Amino acid sequence: MNEHEKINYVEFAAKDLTATKRFFEQAFSWAFEDYGPEYAAFSNQGLDGGFFQADMSSKTTQGGALIVFYSDDLEATLEKVEQAGGKIVKPIFTFPGGRRFQFEEPSGNELAVWSDC
Repeated sequence: MNEHEKINYVEFAAKDLTATKRFFEQAFSWAFEDYGPEYAAFSNQGLDGGFFQADMSSKTTQGGALIVFYSDDLEATLEKVEQAGGKIVKPIFTFPGGRRFQFEEPSGNELAVWSDC
């Protein structure tokens, strides 16, 4: 359901659209709908969005927003991210309210996963 003036969609650049799709399919069981060779959309992942072909990426060190997943089992999710080809850029650390790690997917976009346990 679309809500008036609420965040509705997010788009990421992807240097290697094929590798990025493969990573999210393997690590998080995402499905994609392709809209031509340079755009792939995902839905039902907490927030709908897509990836567009571009030579850029989003990193916190460059001022990029950090998209954060939630996990009931942080260590298992970290293992899935690594097995799918993700690069851990900040290993699991604690913060007030939980623990998290940050990773880059194959196109270089930085994301995070947190848990409250």
